[in-house]
Amino acid sequence: QVQLVEFGGGSVQAGGSLTLSCAASGNTIARSCMAWFRQAPGKEREGVAGIDTYGSTSYADSVKGRFTISKDNAKNTLYLQMNSLKPEDTGMYYCAADPTKGGSWFGLVGCGWGYWGQGTQVTVSS
Repeated sequence: QVQLVEFGGGSVQAGGSLTLSCAASGNTIARSCMAWFRQAPGKEREGVAGIDTYGSTSYADSVKGRFTISKDNAKNTLYLQMNSLKPEDTGMYYCAADPTKGGSWFGLVGCGWGYWGQGTQVTVSS
């Protein structure tokens, strides 16, 4: 059973920065494609950024150049550095993974989203 726990969310003003972390059980980070998703009130959940086991990354157009996804296999932790935050970045942020899946997702390989964290709230005020 894979467990994912996100933390690091909070409230910031537009233009500010936050770093989200996702702690995973076992060696999930090293053997899984990982991704961050977000969901704003009244909107569908959307993919924000992903990283596969090779270290290749992919970003939604709305966050390119502002967000950076990374991981530390030794610490079994996934990160999302968010800079130049905008009010439209507000939402609940989730990390997701599934080491048993091998699908393709925005050019990344070995991806699947069978496991989700509980989410961490990010609020950006103007």
